[in-house]
Amino acid sequence: MSSVEIRLLNGDTHTIEGTVEEAEKKLSDAARSGQSRLAWFGELGSGTSIGINPAHVASLRISDTSR
Repeated sequence: MSSVEIRLLNGDTHTIEGTVEEAEKKLSDAARSGQSRLAWFGELGSGTSIGINPAHVASLRISDTSR
């Protein structure tokens, strides 16, 4: 299973299901749609939906799911 760690400017991290390319596209699409638009992802493990403001993202990286 592919997963991505999204690190926010405040230091919080969220591990989401999918590839870096998918996460980047969702964040980019949300950023182009307007200031208050969120990118929605499924959190790894729980599948809970999480909305992330693209303006608050500091980095994306491939997550090690073997931990």
